[in-house]
Amino acid sequence: MKKKILILGGGYSKERLISIRSAKAIIKSINNIYKIKFCDPCHNLLKTIKNFKPDVIFNALHGRFGEDGFIQSIFETLDIKYTHSGVISSMFAMDKEISKKIFIRNKILTPKYIKLKNNNNINYKKIKNYLNYPVVIKPINEGSSLDVYICKNKSLLSTKLKKMKNYKEILIEKFIPGREIQVAIMGKKKLGAIELKPKRKFYDYKAKYNSNAKTRHIIPVNLSKKNYKKINQIAFKAHNLLNCRGITRSDFKFYKNKFYLLELNTQPGMTNLSLVPEIAAHNGIDFKSLISWMIKDASKNR
Repeated sequence: MKKKILILGGGYSKERLISIRSAKAIIKSINNIYKIKFCDPCHNLLKTIKNFKPDVIFNALHGRFGEDGFIQSIFETLDIKYTHSGVISSMFAMDKEISKKIFIRNKILTPKYIKLKNNNNINYKKIKNYLNYPVVIKPINEGSSLDVYICKNKSLLSTKLKKMKNYKEILIEKFIPGREIQVAIMGKKKLGAIELKPKRKFYDYKAKYNSNAKTRHIIPVNLSKKNYKKINQIAFKAHNLLNCRGITRSDFKFYKNKFYLLELNTQPGMTNLSLVPEIAAHNGIDFKSLISWMIKDASKNR
């Protein structure tokens, strides 16, 4: 009998549409290998699990409630095998401040930052003195570069912070110029890197998911052997520090011969424009093989 795979896509986060695109690509690639069912957790998740009785849940959700440990805790309570990282690892990686503290403590270079709570009593002098402009502002726990802004001065920062007043916590980070390089880890394997040259100001949501944005994907990355080895090692170290499982993707800036780790993603996209499948393909692993590996890698206790 074919294994039963429940693929979750959609969800409650702002990345809902991207998650559905990831889920559709996954279903298309493995439809003939497994018995597949799609479920949007917004609609009768527990009932679907009870009736379908999946062998594995493939978690193709992105963003809050999908990759922050919340839904992983449901899988573990129900004692069902699932893909990607576990409860604590997902929570730590999704919280940009917690993950930064872990990186800093373990001597991984990451941009300096200030955390802003409830968008009140903003100390602009402190921001200028500690970080200087330009700065990057982003929600503590969103993905896909949603609501991320580069602010070149106090006036622009003030304007963008007003737009983000619904977020309880915001990270204000020192902007690091330079090259955008991302690295994929597959279990215990350093899968490789890709460089991005966006036409937009930076690799934001539109640059990631809109083919009209015409972001250039450069693979292999033009780095010395020493630096290529180094960036892969840093990504692997971060993956292990957070006790991640399955696939992760780490986002870096390369500036003045230094790698700055911006964040680690425990559930990278699996769309036709996504980076991990592209890195895997460059290393001889086609999309179907990548997805099949993730399913075989699934377990109850992540």
